[in-house]
Amino acid sequence: MFGPQNVRKRWRVDEITITKPDVIKRAIGAAAIGNITEWYDFGVYGYLATTIDKVFFPNQSGAVAAVLTAALFAVAFLVRPFGGMFFGPLSDRIGRNKVLAITMIMMALGTFCIGLVPSYAAIGLAAPFLLLACRLVQGFSTGGEYGNAMTFIAEYAPDRRRGFLGSLLEVGTFTGYLLGASIATVMTAVLSDQQMLSWGWRLPFFVALPLGLIGVYLRTKLADTPAYLQLEKESEQSEQQKAKEPGEFKKIFKLWPNMLACIGLVLAWNVTNYMLTAYMPTFFSEMADITGKSTVSDVASEVLQIIVMAVCLVLIPIIGKLSDRFGRKIIVRAGSAALIVLAIPSMLLITNDSLGSILGGLLIMGLSLICFSATMPSTLPSLFPTAVRAGALSIAFNISVSLFGGTTSTVMSALVGATHNLMWPAYYLMAAGVIGFIAIHRVPETNGRPLWGSTPAASSREEAKELVEELASH
Repeated sequence: MFGPQNVRKRWRVDEITITKPDVIKRAIGAAAIGNITEWYDFGVYGYLATTIDKVFFPNQSGAVAAVLTAALFAVAFLVRPFGGMFFGPLSDRIGRNKVLAITMIMMALGTFCIGLVPSYAAIGLAAPFLLLACRLVQGFSTGGEYGNAMTFIAEYAPDRRRGFLGSLLEVGTFTGYLLGASIATVMTAVLSDQQMLSWGWRLPFFVALPLGLIGVYLRTKLADTPAYLQLEKESEQSEQQKAKEPGEFKKIFKLWPNMLACIGLVLAWNVTNYMLTAYMPTFFSEMADITGKSTVSDVASEVLQIIVMAVCLVLIPIIGKLSDRFGRKIIVRAGSAALIVLAIPSMLLITNDSLGSILGGLLIMGLSLICFSATMPSTLPSLFPTAVRAGALSIAFNISVSLFGGTTSTVMSALVGATHNLMWPAYYLMAAGVIGFIAIHRVPETNGRPLWGSTPAASSREEAKELVEELASH
């Protein structure tokens, strides 16, 4: 069931898809800009969470406001599966680039409009409801963005470099988060509390609009390249015939073993991801409320987080390249094992008084995360055949993120606040590691192999000849 079945065929050199390196670079840039915009919003929202508490929930206590703000963060994830169910199959029918342009515009507008929402002091309860509406638009569009972006890059990438090129999608993720976190940190440092509450918190959200326009421009320009026009033409011709056949979703859900494996891998990846990027920025203020002492200032904790993300940003493409050489599974297993074994030591360091130990704990969490971040963009698309790849991947991915990843911050805030046990994040990460270990065991190794239902891909004719010989030897 896990495919790909086409590796058994004996290929000829003239059957190999050859995509020029400059076209591949443009494809990666066009796909990654959406991730930059999406995670820019997450970085801004996470780092301005305490300010958003005061702007939209001024009458609530600190703990209650934190949970409500985290819930507004999480609610966008509730509609992500619906976005995946809508945009994923649509991408399989009309082409990846058209859908990616639509989701890019929606994401940028949703983020921009957050900056326009009046405060609670101005319009009362309507303010958090307007914020909720913006988050729902973001969630619906994001449901169609990431699965399609993974599909887009995976289908462009040569088989031998899919791990490295796919990892560059996550370079966009971390770049966006770093950009958002850095702007929010600088704003917090240079503006007074009153200025931040009055107007300062809005400015970072306005930056999303020009980012979105750049993304739409890049994706539009990419459609003019001959390689992508041919890819789009073949996809449209194939899918127009299949669109007449009933049961598109039935075809997707027949792949339920693949869907379950995808959900498990995404769970391990995104619980770790949102633990580090969404919950940790607010953890230290919660810890101060529980222990009665402040171990690190808000600005210092934000700077430490930015350092960790910068280190991860540098290492992701290196690990992606290693996955092309040694395989995806060994790296994912290492990340799962790190979560199981090192989650408690990581949290013990984070709850210490020393800035060095806090940085060490965050780095452990970050290094565990990038074992998934660097390999999942090339691993997950290989689980599904070309005809339903974007739809199946978008649905499975967003179900997992919605249920487990996006709710991490809310669940942690509630558990830590209710029990005053600061080790809950470690227990949660350990459980995610176990699930990741089980899921990757069921997935075949696919590095260097063609995608399921696609022809082998190379970046030159010489590489195509080598690929044919290599596939013939299996």
